[in-house]
Amino acid sequence: MKARRSTTGLPRAAGDATPGRRNPLGAPTGRRTRVRDWSQSTARDRAAARRRAETDELQQGVRYRRMFVTLVGMIVALSAVVVLLGTVGLFQETRSRPLTPEEQNRYKQEEIARRWQAWPTTGIFPEELKYLGLDRAQQYARRVGIAPEAACREAVDEAVGAILAEHGCVSMLRATYVDQTSTFVFTVGVAVLENEEARFAAGAELTQDDRVGVLPVAFPGTVTERFGTEQRQRTGWVGAGPYIVFTTAGYADGRTRAAIPPEEELHSELWPAARSIGNQIAYFLADPPKVPPCTQGNVC
Repeated sequence: MKARRSTTGLPRAAGDATPGRRNPLGAPTGRRTRVRDWSQSTARDRAAARRRAETDELQQGVRYRRMFVTLVGMIVALSAVVVLLGTVGLFQETRSRPLTPEEQNRYKQEEIARRWQAWPTTGIFPEELKYLGLDRAQQYARRVGIAPEAACREAVDEAVGAILAEHGCVSMLRATYVDQTSTFVFTVGVAVLENEEARFAAGAELTQDDRVGVLPVAFPGTVTERFGTEQRQRTGWVGAGPYIVFTTAGYADGRTRAAIPPEEELHSELWPAARSIGNQIAYFLADPPKVPPCTQGNVC
């Protein structure tokens, strides 16, 4: 049987150590070992981690704010550039400049096309019109009356009305004149088409028959009261801008076409006077207006 080994000299548990004695490893037997408490260490680490997270979050927020401010600044700057370019473009577009030839031509066409509405009827049909009589003597035709505005089909013969309607005739204006001696009666009709192209197309289809055209307008109580379709001696027309100006002429005494001998018709001043009156009205309507040199008047 083995003898029990003595425990003298071996280090004892910390609670049983003898004060003042040293263990074989050289450490005082009465001193506790420094072991960090795990729970306290974990709490400090968590607090530090929270502080680091808060710091990182704050720094991230600062970075986001800087990015946002930078982005807003870029948007504002871009908007300012766009506004500036738009302002410059608007100024360039609206500032006064010389009209191009195309713009000048368009200005003329638009001005002529609106005259039948912009002008008073007394401007379209003046009170007096010059014409040349016998021996080229200058004479004046006097306006007797102006008829109410009418539909194109209602103011011309049926064959002519069909052509005008096909090409978009808008309206018909008519007035009646007498010559200086009140012997001849003239009715002038202005057919308003949509544009000059429509007028060209309609004119290409109009017949040259001088027995059809605008219907006469008689005014009761005047020297024209006997002027009707049977009293028309001749009719004709002339184109001007978007207008076709029709003219018909007859005698104030009510004579019909069949009652006039051919030789009298050839030597009469009836039709030259009628044609001169119609041409003058066409000239007034289509006379090119004065075009301003600049988009905003006379100063560029």
